[in-house]
Amino acid sequence: MLVKDLCTVDAVTCTVATSAAEAARLMRERHVGDLVVVDDPGDGRVPLGVVTDRDLAIEVLAGGLDPALTNVGALMRRPAIIADETEESSAVIDRMRSHGVRRIPVVDRRGAVSGIVTLDDLLRHLAGEVNSLLAIVDVGLHREQRARR
Repeated sequence: MLVKDLCTVDAVTCTVATSAAEAARLMRERHVGDLVVVDDPGDGRVPLGVVTDRDLAIEVLAGGLDPALTNVGALMRRPAIIADETEESSAVIDRMRSHGVRRIPVVDRRGAVSGIVTLDDLLRHLAGEVNSLLAIVDVGLHREQRARR
C-alpha cells in the first residue's frame, strides 16, 4: 500500500526556533507525540527533522535544560528521514528499521510535508491485513465443514 494512503495528513509542524516549551504545548493541544521541524511554516514546509515527546522528556526535562530557552533545532533528529508519498509501505518499514525511528515525515513531489507515517499507522494497516488472511482460513474451514456433513 502507498504511504499516502496510510499516513496522517495533518502533520503538526514547527520551526527550528520553536522553544521546547512551545513544542510541548503544541503536542498537548494537537494530541500528538511529535512535531515535524520545517524550514518554512508556510507553503515550503521542507522537513529538517523531527522532535518527539521523548526528546523533550529525556533531553530537556531530564537534562535540566530550561524549556523556554531551549529550541527544538537543538533537539531534533537530523537529517530528516523522509518518505515520498508514492512509496510502498514496505520500503518505509525498511527505512524505519534501518534508522531506528518510529515516525517519518511524508513529502509530496515538491518535497513539502504532506503528512507523517508512524509505527502505529503501519501496525494498524498490517493488523488489518493479518485479519484478512485469518478470514480466508475461516472461510475455508467453514466450507470444508459444510462439505463433510
